[in-house]
Amino acid sequence: MPRFLFAVASTLMLWLLPVMGAASPAPVEGQSKAAPLIALVEVSTQTMRVFSQGQELYQWPVSTARRGKSTPRGSYSGQFLSRYHKSSLYNNAPMPFSIFFKGNYAIHGTDQISKLGQPASAGCVRLHPDHAEILFYMTKEVGKKNLKIIIQN
Repeated sequence: MPRFLFAVASTLMLWLLPVMGAASPAPVEGQSKAAPLIALVEVSTQTMRVFSQGQELYQWPVSTARRGKSTPRGSYSGQFLSRYHKSSLYNNAPMPFSIFFKGNYAIHGTDQISKLGQPASAGCVRLHPDHAEILFYMTKEVGKKNLKIIIQN
């Protein structure tokens, strides 16, 4: 329950920032009009930066594909959300707070927290479960089509 309350409070803050006159940084490269929510994954640094209305709110460590696997690069919107997902490809591995963006590829929480910040996944973007929960509920609030996921080197 505390996680849910934190996610709700974070979402409310997103809507209040423009009202409070928060300064917005330059739009993400290649964006003429920023989506309400942007998750920018930088594979080279194994980080995700989360923006709302152009304002950076979070920077989190992630794990993308390990050697021999691939995380797709490009720009995507959310396809579907799954709160309690289990992998159909990898022995029912837990994938809490999944945001699918390209077929079987998703941003999701992981129980392999010690590997965050280094390549370790089979191709998905792994987050700490607390961070995945925040992004999941932010996405649910704005709508999956209003989430822009950008994965770049």
